[in-house]
Amino acid sequence: MRLLVMVSGSGTGLQSVLDAVAAGSLPLTVVAVGSDVPGCSGLDRAARAGVPTFTVARNAFADRAAWNDALEAAIAEHEPDLVLFAGFMRIVGPGVVRRFRIINTHPALLPAFPGAHGVRDALAYGAKVTGVTVHLVDDGVDTGPILAQRAVDIAPGEGEESLHERLKAVEHRLLVEVLAELATGHADASPAETATGPADVSVR
Repeated sequence: MRLLVMVSGSGTGLQSVLDAVAAGSLPLTVVAVGSDVPGCSGLDRAARAGVPTFTVARNAFADRAAWNDALEAAIAEHEPDLVLFAGFMRIVGPGVVRRFRIINTHPALLPAFPGAHGVRDALAYGAKVTGVTVHLVDDGVDTGPILAQRAVDIAPGEGEESLHERLKAVEHRLLVEVLAELATGHADASPAETATGPADVSVR
């Protein structure tokens, strides 16, 4: 399976994938790593692993539509079977969503606490349990069909930074497990047609 990874920051999720591939426990090829942030640490991680990189910066384009078109073309150039958003902090347009199989990770048990502040929102709500989700990307924000989830207890008085770090560790393990299922044909995830449209999702 040909995997393309999109990142916006440190790339710790990407690193978990690269490590699993290097260890032989994840039967896929990372064909490229892309970002909307020039020079981000995730691109450095990819370069150290010998993986091709590219950048499509939002501020290089007059509007969001032009950026989406450029992103779609850049991804398509690498002919991926699957695209992973691993800490990629942009909402992409319907052209990208419908053309590619895309999965995303989220630090909450969706549909609870969607959006950019899932950890903070869970703590503010007073939740005693949160978790991580791997899901398909559709036209909404964290609304795509869920592929896998894992719950994590919130310790009494736990702060956002501590919880976020614990969730990241669980998220990385779950991500590798889901990718292995997809790579070996034990799960299937086809692109969502619309935000509420059908998606072929089967995970054992």
